[in-house]
Amino acid sequence: MKQYLQMCKDIMEHGEIKEDRTGVGTKGFFGYQARYNLEEGFPLLTTKRVYLKAIIHELLWFISGDTNIKYLVDNNVRIWNEWPYELFKKSEDYNGETMEEFVEKIKESDEFAKKHGNLGPVYGKQWRNFFGVDQVQSVIDQIKENPNSRRIIISAWNPKQLPEMALPPCHAFMQFYVSNDGKLSLQLYQRSADVFLGVPFNIASYSLLLMMVAQVTGLKPYEFIHTTGDTHIYLNHFDQINLQLSREPRKLPTMKINPNVKSIYDFKYEDFTLEDYHPHPAIKGVVAV
Repeated sequence: MKQYLQMCKDIMEHGEIKEDRTGVGTKGFFGYQARYNLEEGFPLLTTKRVYLKAIIHELLWFISGDTNIKYLVDNNVRIWNEWPYELFKKSEDYNGETMEEFVEKIKESDEFAKKHGNLGPVYGKQWRNFFGVDQVQSVIDQIKENPNSRRIIISAWNPKQLPEMALPPCHAFMQFYVSNDGKLSLQLYQRSADVFLGVPFNIASYSLLLMMVAQVTGLKPYEFIHTTGDTHIYLNHFDQINLQLSREPRKLPTMKINPNVKSIYDFKYEDFTLEDYHPHPAIKGVVAV
């Protein structure tokens, strides 16, 4: 994952300090690209431990078309909790509950989760029902039937529905490419990239999606290309980034997927096995909301 560390180094040395929506402030620049060859291993960061369970469950949640955090909460995945909690605090039902109490209510009550756990028409909705279009199925059909197409695209950016979303999509647009030798690549355009907390998740998530789509279309996963717009490190993550830059990257792990799964919709958490992952210890950082 030297590509990731080089991005961190470039930002720390040449980035521009800017104010941002969260009030935390960032250092970064506009426009960056990194390429990850999946034939060299699964691109899961080794200079800190990354929570793979959350990545897998979130991806399965996207593919299912779900936009309520209950599935994630039930599987102890917390990465989306802040946004519905902030909305809940503005509602008439809020009685001083802490984040932990809010999450417990989501777990315990389907009715409460239905009312306060929905994020609006975020990724899952756009992937599976973009004004009636199932983009996931469309991509798979195109890869099988017209692999030379330059329109094998999924867009999560839906301008009309942005005001209804708890958080407008950061990873907004992806395109698949089939080479003549039967290899599948995926390029993601990400409008906003939180380099410390978000980007390691995004790299692993879309690399895993590439592997899954390759399997169900009979192709070999090749390259994940990550193109980022506003590429930034939050000012309160400098210590964490510098710690990572002081660590030597280790050998990439191997991701094994159950070969018996033939439909993108049939994957379950148990179908994924990560082997030989020996990262440096985890590093904590506060998410900017």
